[in-house]
Amino acid sequence: MSQPPSQQPPQGGFGAPQEPPNGAPQPPQGPPPQDRPSQGQPPQDQPPQGQPDLAKPPQTPPGQPPQAPPPAQPPAPPAGPPQTPPPGTPAYGYPQQPPAQPGYGYPQQPGQAPGPYGHQAPGQTPGPYGQQPGPYGQQTPGPYGQQAPGPYGQQPQPGYGYPQQQYPGAPGSGGPGSGGGFLKNKTGIIVAAALAVVLVAGTGTYFLVSDSGDDDPKKPVANTSNDPKAPSASPTVDEGDGNGDGRETDDDFNAGRKPGEAKVAWLQKNDVDLPRNGASVEGPWFAGDVIAKAMYRGVSGYSVADGKQKWTVPLPADVCAAPSSPTADGKIVIGVKDGTTDKAKCSTLQMIDLNTGKPGWKKTIKGNGTWDFLSDIALAISGDTVTVGRTNNSNGYRVSDGKELFGNPENNCKPFAFAGGEKLIAAANCRTDDAENPQQQVQELNPDTGKPKWTYQPPRGWEVSKVYSVTPLVVRLENEKKKQYTIVALTESGKLRSQLAPGKSDKLTADCGSRFAIFGESLEGCSGVAADANTFYMATEDDSSGTARTNKVIAFDLNTGKPKWEAPAPAERVLKPLGMEGGDVLLYMRPKYDAAGAIVTLAPTGGTPKTLLQHPASTGRIENGFFSSKIAYEGGRSFIFSERVSATNDKEELEQSTLLVFEK
Repeated sequence: MSQPPSQQPPQGGFGAPQEPPNGAPQPPQGPPPQDRPSQGQPPQDQPPQGQPDLAKPPQTPPGQPPQAPPPAQPPAPPAGPPQTPPPGTPAYGYPQQPPAQPGYGYPQQPGQAPGPYGHQAPGQTPGPYGQQPGPYGQQTPGPYGQQAPGPYGQQPQPGYGYPQQQYPGAPGSGGPGSGGGFLKNKTGIIVAAALAVVLVAGTGTYFLVSDSGDDDPKKPVANTSNDPKAPSASPTVDEGDGNGDGRETDDDFNAGRKPGEAKVAWLQKNDVDLPRNGASVEGPWFAGDVIAKAMYRGVSGYSVADGKQKWTVPLPADVCAAPSSPTADGKIVIGVKDGTTDKAKCSTLQMIDLNTGKPGWKKTIKGNGTWDFLSDIALAISGDTVTVGRTNNSNGYRVSDGKELFGNPENNCKPFAFAGGEKLIAAANCRTDDAENPQQQVQELNPDTGKPKWTYQPPRGWEVSKVYSVTPLVVRLENEKKKQYTIVALTESGKLRSQLAPGKSDKLTADCGSRFAIFGESLEGCSGVAADANTFYMATEDDSSGTARTNKVIAFDLNTGKPKWEAPAPAERVLKPLGMEGGDVLLYMRPKYDAAGAIVTLAPTGGTPKTLLQHPASTGRIENGFFSSKIAYEGGRSFIFSERVSATNDKEELEQSTLLVFEK
């Protein structure tokens, strides 16, 4: 598909026709969505006809609010996922038998696979809230016989090999990298769900990549002499008894370390007594020589060098929200429930200095009217401001002293979700007379006042799903009715810069987490992507057509949206972008059943990956056992970090590895 030059606004609009030439949502052209004629297949390198025109001025949405439908029952909460594979199941990356059930991580009912490009196949039924189980009508085997979703209308990966339960409104509904956020902008549905919540509750709940590893390089990469061969059998290691401060002190991991392998700095195990279904882990956050995390009813900080606990902050109730990153001086603001019952709301903010572990200010979130439900919130930090987003409501507070800086604007379009960092980016929902045809906006806000610096308004029907990068700004948009998504780049002033156009057979993927939320959706937190000033890097889905999984990384020109180059992963290995490192692309090469993982780099011009930090074979089994994890690379160390801790009994719970650290 051809893309417009960088100095001209792209012609046409979002969304893929039935048979797009390159497998991506195409630039729109022609009348707006409500007047769009039927679509056919456009010729190669031509934009599709009959799509909404991005270059047209934004429409002013009418001020008539929608009518609320009858109350509906809220979705059931997710069950705690298991942390260990079924007995007798080989480690992730081992050649698998044909899959026994659909839905990668989110089991689907038979016959739910959509048609090509996210369209529903004849006679099939979409999942709850319009999500689609598979990419482009294809289904790729996942670990333990599950199916892997793909981009453009499929679900996100909560962590390789991490079986999930399907429930209405499951996180990621509507595509990988989405937040499962179609529900949040259906005003009538939200009001009905909110009413149901009231009836039930009474008064009204560095560089990172999510992974868990499979796959391994045929011939590794930069210095082949330094890359160890896969061992014939996994060595026996002492994993400790789960007692003490959570740090594994046995040196057996490093006893047989081979030339070129990294050293195991420390291994942490869970030391918290958790509820039956386990608990999610927020973080990691880095501040000086501290790595911190929040889980269940506490926040703890550890030495990055040896893993010894430096401090812990006990909390009166569960942690229910947290931003992706702290302030530049190491302060974080987390959400804490206002009680320990099922009726508790996520309405308390607690500031903590990560450098010292000292709690700061604490306050209750100021509600904005009768329909401001605080069962779910999403937090983001930019500068000295923390934002609190939820459906059609938001607040901003100063991190340093807790002072409220702004609330909901008085105009028709109200921010509900945010991405922080160098800039504060908001998604705003505009009141319309048609809840099935939403109007949303992307805004850059002044973090001190909450006032927009600029506004970008996509065509009606397209909702703001995720922000893959704040600087440069790369945003994912979704269309619920069409079961499509698109990725757009915006300029510094909020103009459309380009629309990504992957090849027809390239199915992109990113991981945006698996947090279950109805009223609070975060724009930030996606991993598996990277960007510099003019290029956006994203991986493709795993290809399992061979003896083991593999994939490739694609670099997109942000001025045109077209691919600049693609770099295949080493044979039988999978690469995931982490970020940028000294001008190069930093990636995690996932482990497989007979080989450990590694941190590698790619030149900004592509080519062959070069090994930066080869993880040792002695901990390959543990590295493979992180079924839902993030990978962080900070200060020359790599951190494998568990996103959830759960077990079938107390003994197993205390044997769960939660953080594994490597260094040169």
